[in-house]
Amino acid sequence: MPDGEDKLVGEFPFFPKQERAQQKRKALIDSGYALFNSKGYDLTTAKEIASHAGVATGTFYRYFSDKRQLLLSLLEDKLENFLPPEPSWIAGDPETVLISLLETHYKRLEEVGLHRVLPELIAKDPELADVLGKARRKIHESITSGLQQAQEQGLTWSDMDVDTLSWAIMVLVENGPDKENQCGRKIDCKEMASLICRMVFPPEVLKQLRKQEIEIQE
Repeated sequence: MPDGEDKLVGEFPFFPKQERAQQKRKALIDSGYALFNSKGYDLTTAKEIASHAGVATGTFYRYFSDKRQLLLSLLEDKLENFLPPEPSWIAGDPETVLISLLETHYKRLEEVGLHRVLPELIAKDPELADVLGKARRKIHESITSGLQQAQEQGLTWSDMDVDTLSWAIMVLVENGPDKENQCGRKIDCKEMASLICRMVFPPEVLKQLRKQEIEIQE
């Protein structure tokens, strides 16, 4: 989780120690998870979360200050899972490596859920937007650094602007789920990895890297 998560979540009104109270809190969290995923953040209310969990609205406010705090508790230690992976461009066949990273990334997104809800909250939550913005900049710096290493070794297009390409890769990966929703077509990690690699490497370099990987495996 990025630094500052404690500030974002804040102090809970009450954190239960007895098992029965813990079960009620968990029921509220499970309820919030289900409703946020099905209805979205804006259309979900604390009253609905409580009703779905089978408790009174007052019970909700006993454990959480508001629905934002509940959502952030769901996201605890998971915000980094919403960010693009950091590829390695100089180890093995870059396309194979990238396919594996993308498959893991999108699988993790589905397991965590809530990736469709997060933009709703970010739009009206400057603190959360700032935390995610800082995390994205760190990922961008890491991708840029890797591309610079590959460029220094003469592996990339000679006129490639690594800063611009790094952002382009991040946007492409981040918008994969939106493309799937709008087009009704499942994310093709091989197709995406192939496109990114063509953006980074000339065809002859890709062939050379693949050949080296095969030789190593043999």
